[in-house]
Amino acid sequence: MSQSNEPRVFLVGAGPGAPGLLTLRALELLQAADLIVYDQLVPRRLLDFANPRAEMVCVRELPGNHPDKYPHIHTILQEGAKNGKRVVRLKGGDPLVFGRGGEEAEALRKAGVPYEIVPGVTAALAAAAFLEIPLTHRNYSSAVALITGHELPNKPGNKLDWQVLAKFPGTLAIYMGISRLPLIAEELLKHGLAPDTPAAVVERASTGEMRTVTATLSNIDLARRNAGLESPGLILIGECIQQRPASSWFERLPLCGEHVLVTRPRQQAEAMVRRLETLGAVPYLLSILDILPIEDVATIDHSLTQIRDGEWDWIVFTSAHAVRHLIQRLLATGRDLRDFGKVQFAAVGPKTEEALREFHLRSDVTPSARFSAEELSEQLVPRVRGKRVLLARAKEGRELLLETLSPIATVGEVIVYRQAANIENADSVLDALRRGEIRWVPLTSPNTARGILQKCDETILGRIHRGEIHLVAISSLTANAIREFGLPVAGIAEEASIEGLISCLAKLAASQRAVATDGVPTPSPTNGVDE
Repeated sequence: MSQSNEPRVFLVGAGPGAPGLLTLRALELLQAADLIVYDQLVPRRLLDFANPRAEMVCVRELPGNHPDKYPHIHTILQEGAKNGKRVVRLKGGDPLVFGRGGEEAEALRKAGVPYEIVPGVTAALAAAAFLEIPLTHRNYSSAVALITGHELPNKPGNKLDWQVLAKFPGTLAIYMGISRLPLIAEELLKHGLAPDTPAAVVERASTGEMRTVTATLSNIDLARRNAGLESPGLILIGECIQQRPASSWFERLPLCGEHVLVTRPRQQAEAMVRRLETLGAVPYLLSILDILPIEDVATIDHSLTQIRDGEWDWIVFTSAHAVRHLIQRLLATGRDLRDFGKVQFAAVGPKTEEALREFHLRSDVTPSARFSAEELSEQLVPRVRGKRVLLARAKEGRELLLETLSPIATVGEVIVYRQAANIENADSVLDALRRGEIRWVPLTSPNTARGILQKCDETILGRIHRGEIHLVAISSLTANAIREFGLPVAGIAEEASIEGLISCLAKLAASQRAVATDGVPTPSPTNGVDE
């Protein structure tokens, strides 16, 4: 293909909502996009994977009511391409399954704009997989029909034939039909589909906010209204629905449906957010602290020169950020890892050790349990006696290692990064806390705990005191910072790591679900739980 015919516009299926269901091609295009035009129903979470410099346009912002927006969408895609931009048109589900992708492709063809269509996981497939409802089954269903529940009234050509659909030998998957469910059920019943045919309504398929109700076809709308399910949603009708287990693999995930606030710096948050999502949670992000470089790098450069000249025997890293900022500065000066020579490394925990491995370096000492400065100092004392030790840390870091090691070794410090309070999107997250939408707040450091708790008003603090919002601490130091505010600590991680924190959270959530199910309290995790 010649360069002039290379696609400039990409009609990309975003899938049903779960970030893990984005295709690799979709991810590549999002990361390379200059302009992203996305549907209102595309979760904002998916835009976290986009090029941060890309222009973002939600179609909701375009002029006109819903049917009037499409000429404007066609125009913005064409103009973006003609201006040399790589344009991603991000659409929920699959672009060609009730996504108007066909009309947009036709408009691009007529305008002579090269394009590519990237398929996505459509809602029916996601709902079936996450609820374990087989859309086809050798004993019950030989076919699947994808049907619109919101057909154009002035549509040219044949309209849906409900008489034929009532006799369809398989599963009916009806999109955009929640508001017309009574009419849909009436039509199918009128044309001979049995009243006791199994049916289901699924809201927000594939995400931790997924809700489902099942009933017979004659009662499905009443069941849907009683459960409070609303649009957007999917209707499934057919014998296969009876194969759904009491709880699916997704519904059995340890944090399924739990709303969790992640308060890590944005640079660190993604891994924790993804881990929570894979466990079924609904994460919210509120960055309390920014990780920033030190503006005056002269002291870092001086320490790097000392390292090269062999003036330090050990470098102790108190965080993964310390590793990256020190080594990135080394590389930025045009030097390389050979400058470290025979120096030995110590890491405060597994994430810091992992950061060293990113640069093909190995930690000589890493705590094995608590992953704290206290344990690190205990392990270092017998090894660094009489040695020269350089501490690489944050400007706001603790003084414990300096105080502990100074009596037995020559200890110096180099400040390689700083932390700054910078709460992004605070208003929407604080409102969610006030409304009680968020139940769990895992806190990863004393500074983080203080940063968010200072922002909490009486309504939020009241919910914490009543046990409607649960604070979970990564360590006893973080727990003590919570108690400074007179607030209860729901639990403390046995291991001071993100995995340990999430494990503690999952145990606490399981304990609460057991109480809700049985009405009898069950033992909670005992490590550090306030009475």
